[in-house]
Amino acid sequence: MRMAKLLAGVCVAALALGGATAWADDVTPDRLLNAGTDAEAGNWLMVGKTYNSNRFSTLNEINASNVAGLHVVTAAPIGGTEPGGLGVGTVETTPLADNGFLYVSDPWGTPYKFDVSDGKSAKLVWTCDTSIDKDPTTGLLITHRGLALAGKNVITGLANGHVVACDSETGDVVWDKQVGAEGEGFIAAPLVVGDKVLVSNAYGDWATRGYVAALKADTGDELWRWYSVPEPGQPGSETWKCADSGNADCWKTGGGGMWVTGSYDPDTNTTYWGTGNPVPMFDPEYRPGDNLYTDSSVALDTDTGKLKWYFQYTPGDYHDYDEVGPQLLIDTKVNGEDRKVLAHFGRNGIFYDLDRTNGSYIQSGQYVGKLTWTKGLDPKTGKPVEYDPTKTLQTYAEGKIDRAGDKATTCPNLQGGSNFFPTGYNPTLGIAYAVGIEGCSDLATKTIAPGDVTVGQLFQAGTSTNNGVQTGTVTAIDAATGKSIAQQPTPFPMYSGVMATPDLVWAGSEDGTFAAYDAKTLEVKWSMNVGTAFQGSPIAFNAGGKEYIAIVGGAVGASFGHPELEGKGTANVVWVFGL
Repeated sequence: MRMAKLLAGVCVAALALGGATAWADDVTPDRLLNAGTDAEAGNWLMVGKTYNSNRFSTLNEINASNVAGLHVVTAAPIGGTEPGGLGVGTVETTPLADNGFLYVSDPWGTPYKFDVSDGKSAKLVWTCDTSIDKDPTTGLLITHRGLALAGKNVITGLANGHVVACDSETGDVVWDKQVGAEGEGFIAAPLVVGDKVLVSNAYGDWATRGYVAALKADTGDELWRWYSVPEPGQPGSETWKCADSGNADCWKTGGGGMWVTGSYDPDTNTTYWGTGNPVPMFDPEYRPGDNLYTDSSVALDTDTGKLKWYFQYTPGDYHDYDEVGPQLLIDTKVNGEDRKVLAHFGRNGIFYDLDRTNGSYIQSGQYVGKLTWTKGLDPKTGKPVEYDPTKTLQTYAEGKIDRAGDKATTCPNLQGGSNFFPTGYNPTLGIAYAVGIEGCSDLATKTIAPGDVTVGQLFQAGTSTNNGVQTGTVTAIDAATGKSIAQQPTPFPMYSGVMATPDLVWAGSEDGTFAAYDAKTLEVKWSMNVGTAFQGSPIAFNAGGKEYIAIVGGAVGASFGHPELEGKGTANVVWVFGL
């Protein structure tokens, strides 16, 4: 009966598509390589739209001249608040679109397929049962950032360490692999490259080591694994002075979680990822040294997992300034010279341009309103001017925090600047975009009695509180100079990632407002409050020959000092907008 209903539903979809085949075409490696071409302009086949993670759509039917007429076309609920509608977790997913079908995930990583080919409604085709235990007391990080398409499969990574492939036609499980050990898990969307699926361990803050693992796309069998915290004797291990702390095994719980999908350069067969903070996050005395390769951008050979280069932004970090955020791959001119650039909105409040062929520093610029943790960067190395490579414990401009009781107020807020929020780039205008948080945090270490708390809490080993009310921004950066060219303040912190179209930038807000901004000035051209907080990211796609915008709403979290954000709704909804 279930299969009969599914077949009937897709037959209707086929008629709506004007006699096209009932199923979407296989998502082949060639289609992914050509995701930015005219042939795929109406689809969104991976979370970054293209391998360069630019999140730029050339669709322009909806533009600055007519966006004022945008309205909700349809909305469809998804799950993720189980058990009992408690509202656990947050929706941080980016939808995928392929020939009139949308694929989305809920906070548990459960994939859903919707037929939106008629441009009027979102019909649920299937929900893939991953068998994850939906128990919020297990300590899992209940959030999810998206899916991947590979051949006939929809692939999801789960917080319990499983990676699951679901049949894109039926929603049945094709393969299910336990990739992560106990305490490890996946929340970033997988990245499909050729016959490989790349997944990354997000649970660095839970006293594990971050890593990227490559799996065979057709079976899930593991091919290689690269850890962000090296073992003793491996390159980089000398930057973990564990013996100095009295804990020779501090590297085993070193963190470096990797919880944002990487990018890929097919010309050099290189994949680029960001790594998280060292652990414990606020207690550098536990893990003295620079703590490579945490807080870094890393370039890996996609065939072998071998490290090609790295750039560490904040050595010996004690601010929780992960640098997991998106790695924008941009070809542009810098000082009149053609450069292959990796651009990155640092969680530490600084925008960086790196040479993506070797990881060398090119230039940077501050993009947050208030930055106190450093007085600047060395113009040759890109390291903070306070950094002293001879010291095993760094002290940055805002002062140290330590077990003796020293505390510090650091700006930006420990969550950013920009955090995991997907960033974007308009190649026609040469402008990079990000949303973020404006504010500061008070940091301190704390003493925890053994046995009183969980491992995760033990290895946080500190406290952080917002220093005053936090607000937000949408920022535009000239990628060729690293300088801010426009900024739009927002009343609430911004968690939704951005999408760029030829003359607009799109993003959602914590209060449920979804908005389109002018691509050059960031003037608000259109907005609508739909009531569900946005921490997911928008896409543009075609269905039935027309352009639509989709985003998934639904989130719970901190109010950031705003009473009006307390008790906000937790419904998880797929929203589709059109003219």
